[in-house]
Amino acid sequence: KSSKREWKPLEDHSCTDVPWLLLFILFCIGMGFICGFSIATGAAARLLSGYDSYGNICGQKNVKVEGIVNSGLDLTHKKYVFFLDPCNIDLVHQKIKSIALCVSACPRKELKTLADIQKFAETNGSTLCSYELQPSEYTTDPRAAKLCPKYPVPESAPIPFFHRCAPVNISCYAKFAEALITFVSDSSVLHRLISGVMTSKEIIMGLCLLSLVLSMILMVIIRYISRVLVWILTILVILGSLGGTGVLWWLYAKQRMSAGALETQIAKDNLQALLIYAIAATIFTVILFLIMLIMRKRVALTIALFHVAGKVFIHLPLLVFQPFWTFFVLILFWTYWITVLLFLGTTGSPVPNEEGFVEFRMVGPLKYMWWYHVVGLIWISEFILACQQMTVAGAVVTYYFTREKRNLPFTPILASVNRLVCYHLGTVAKGSFIITLVKIPRMILMYIHTQLKGKENACARCMLKACICCLWCLEKCLTYLNQNAYTATAINSTNFCTSAKDAFVILVENALRVAAINTVGDFMLFLGKVLIVCSTGLAGIMLLNYQRDYTIWVLPLIIVCLFAFLVAHCFLSIYEMVVDVLFLCFAIDTKYNDGSPGREFYMDKVLMEFVENSKKSMKEAGRGGGAEGRELKPM
Repeated sequence: KSSKREWKPLEDHSCTDVPWLLLFILFCIGMGFICGFSIATGAAARLLSGYDSYGNICGQKNVKVEGIVNSGLDLTHKKYVFFLDPCNIDLVHQKIKSIALCVSACPRKELKTLADIQKFAETNGSTLCSYELQPSEYTTDPRAAKLCPKYPVPESAPIPFFHRCAPVNISCYAKFAEALITFVSDSSVLHRLISGVMTSKEIIMGLCLLSLVLSMILMVIIRYISRVLVWILTILVILGSLGGTGVLWWLYAKQRMSAGALETQIAKDNLQALLIYAIAATIFTVILFLIMLIMRKRVALTIALFHVAGKVFIHLPLLVFQPFWTFFVLILFWTYWITVLLFLGTTGSPVPNEEGFVEFRMVGPLKYMWWYHVVGLIWISEFILACQQMTVAGAVVTYYFTREKRNLPFTPILASVNRLVCYHLGTVAKGSFIITLVKIPRMILMYIHTQLKGKENACARCMLKACICCLWCLEKCLTYLNQNAYTATAINSTNFCTSAKDAFVILVENALRVAAINTVGDFMLFLGKVLIVCSTGLAGIMLLNYQRDYTIWVLPLIIVCLFAFLVAHCFLSIYEMVVDVLFLCFAIDTKYNDGSPGREFYMDKVLMEFVENSKKSMKEAGRGGGAEGRELKPM
């Protein structure tokens, strides 16, 4: 026993995994360098102000590009990008296949002839034809057919902040819309769906708010209904397995009795299949009953943990808002990441293409910067999610290992955030990097599978899917282990590897209890999600039904149900996280304490009752036989 390291919850705090924090900071500096490089090379100006096909940035003076005519122009008064054929979209390369020019104003009405284009140029001073043509030559020069826009020129308006002239009528992008929305064959259907969403926007917002309120209410009351949910689930599983097995045997017996001498080969095959299914269902039912018999005592622990988790949310109400802060930080980071990605799309040196126009391309090692940027997306996103897990773990650990709840910090969540920032950012960086190492190969394999769709043989497709599935399972297992490692770090202030090893040992010692919590508990939370989605959907049907005569309410209802599921998942995943942290604390508490003086339990009264009941069951079973007594031993 002396060789085992004792757990000393919340006794001291020290910095953990500092080298990994330094590595993460260096990586973030590299991300900042990519952003600074793209801005310094003019990518930000080209993205925001726009540029023409000759490499000129609109709204400023430009430098001459060797070998390119019409480059190096002073376009100070021409601030908008205009495409001669804005509807010619290349879906493969995701760009507009048209000459781009800088103009001083977008055409605010449709121009049907060259004369209208000439009149627009003379009236507004905005030349819509190529720079080498003067407005007076629009109707006389034979080059106008190639150097002037395709007419009729659609009415357009500048896109806010990006200075591009975009057609007001989106029917111009019909091909693009068909590629994105393959199920819409009639454009009027799309218009009716969109109008239905716009007409019902107040109802949609109200229903989304309802799903938010229902999720919060469920998190509070789930501790009171957890016992009922568990027994309802148990009864449904028993009835379902028995009913399914009975129906299969009944069908087999019925077909065998009705089979005549002239039965066909198909009938024989069906009869044999029914027999196989019935035998398989019987074996499954017997195994299921044995598992439920073994785990029946451990289900009580799941109910007790759900009850205590409800108390945690009463004492730590700020936990409810944790998904909001995480989502807000993720949105900020994703906005920054997409902005820099757009910068990278216009970064590089001007290079003439085969058509004689200018493209901006990165050469040498710099062209691989976007790979670094993609890795940054995954690592930093996982880092933000891991910070949420560590914050929740720290707050719940503080609650559990504080004997007098009156002595809790004023805001345990903020105290947990403070400990995270001061001591454990390196541990979070290391844990999130491990998840990134697994996620990147899986994404690469998924990309390869998508690109080779329809080209590879069946064996290669099966191998790819198997590898993707294995990596997904490994990622889920590591995520669960990481979360428990963060809890161990919050308790003992140890580095990531030591915490992961300690947590793994505890989980292995309580493998059956872990299985019970992760099956019964997860299914209970899934039922909660279904309850919220169904309640929100029912309210949506009742409200949207009043608009059935003048709007399509199928799409608004789908949007509301998807949002309700997303909200329920975010909130109940926090609940699941709290239950997992409580279980690890409970396992540590019962392993190193026995209730004697000097080794008192930290646990809640509900968990204490569970331990006492387990001890009574162990003593009663011990009188009946040693083997059974060992089976019912609580730890």
